Amino acid sequence: MEKTVIGLVEHVTIHGEENEVKTEARIDTGATKSSIDMKLASKLKLGPIVSSKYIKSAHGSKLRPVIEAEITIKGRKIKSLFTLADREHMKFQVLVGQNILKDGFIIDPSL
Repeated sequence: MEKTVIGLVEHVTIHGEENEVKTEARIDTGATKSSIDMKLASKLKLGPIVSSKYIKSAHGSKLRPVIEAEITIKGRKIKSLFTLADREHMKFQVLVGQNILKDGFIIDPSL
């Protein structure tokens, strides 16, 4: 499979039940799971919750709900698992982690 080169921040489209949102996502090779803001997930009617997962972050460990969602990065549509988090105070509503990056992405920090 051909690798897709992406930067540390990428334009993505999150596909909801009835609509979609284009936003910038933080690419994070240190995160095992991808994450999406709870309010954005609610606005897009994403869900249902398929499981829960303990996530360790700078703010400590938390049990977060997990949903399946579809995201487009660089023209590639990928269905994957996302934890739901309160990312309102953060610059990016979406964080793309290893569970998506391992599907043929190479990160070039200079992009």
